[in-house]
Amino acid sequence: MKALVTGAAGFIGSHLSETLIEQGYQVTGVDDLSVGSYKNLDNLAGVKEFKFYQCDISIKGNLENLTGDFDYVFHLAALADIVPSIETPDRYMNVNVLGTVNILEHIRSSRVKKFVYAASSSCYGIPKSYPTSESAQIDTQYPYALSKFLGEQCVLHWEKVYGIPAISLRLFNVYGPRVRTSGTYGAVFGVFLAQRANGKPLTIVGDGSQTRDFTYVSDVVNAFVAASQSNQQGIALNVGSGGSYSVNDLAAKIGGETITIQKRPGEPDCTYADISKIEQALGWRPIISFDEGVNKLLLELDEWKSAPVWEKQGIIKATESWFKYLDRERSKN
Repeated sequence: MKALVTGAAGFIGSHLSETLIEQGYQVTGVDDLSVGSYKNLDNLAGVKEFKFYQCDISIKGNLENLTGDFDYVFHLAALADIVPSIETPDRYMNVNVLGTVNILEHIRSSRVKKFVYAASSSCYGIPKSYPTSESAQIDTQYPYALSKFLGEQCVLHWEKVYGIPAISLRLFNVYGPRVRTSGTYGAVFGVFLAQRANGKPLTIVGDGSQTRDFTYVSDVVNAFVAASQSNQQGIALNVGSGGSYSVNDLAAKIGGETITIQKRPGEPDCTYADISKIEQALGWRPIISFDEGVNKLLLELDEWKSAPVWEKQGIIKATESWFKYLDRERSKN
């Protein structure tokens, strides 16, 4: 079987590519390396079943080198991070929306068995109920969230109109080896691990009581594979851990000194996926517990010593635009 993985050099995409090759697939990976890294592909160096193309999917002509039919398409390529999306929303729309359309159009005439899209739970904004189901109100708080949701709508529309068998997976807070610490304030797991490995205090946002649905990357990869092999299509499904864990609890497990930074507008106090729909539709369930996942990463703490390290003043500076545009109460005064 032949699979196309966009965003293959990214955190999740690199793990997915490895798993597919282990399962006997020939994988073509695409990435522009603006978010991903060649280092994430170290385990695939010299693997003849893996081909890599560096290209920007927002430019349609760049996809001409992706010749041949693919049995499965896993579309993970996207610009991440909240602050850059606030500062350059047009770039996010070009990559995350137009880029998605370009991929859909590129494979529209082929006989793809399944198109699986990596959507974001940020589409729910600040949910009114927990655990949050797929029927919850869509309430995007910033351009990144909007661009990922519009990408999902394109995927489901192409499924409806052109018959591309597609599933969208709304990912909650994914963590694991290779999780990014870079970007304009990275994901909390990567940030904490890099800080701990380098003897810096862990920067807790607000009072740390906020909870997150931390989901281990191997479980997320298994959800992508399950989606591709199922007979389901035309639906969006949550991918979460089945629980929600406080940032304070995470900090305590990682250990070390902590300091606080100001709570940010537009962020929910809780993310917690209702995963009953994906359990029923795909027979998928997460298997890595929160404690097990944290312990796995702590065993490899030395790997984070060379990662970019955030400190309090750097975070404050990097997130100025976040407060400028999203703190509506402050802007009224």
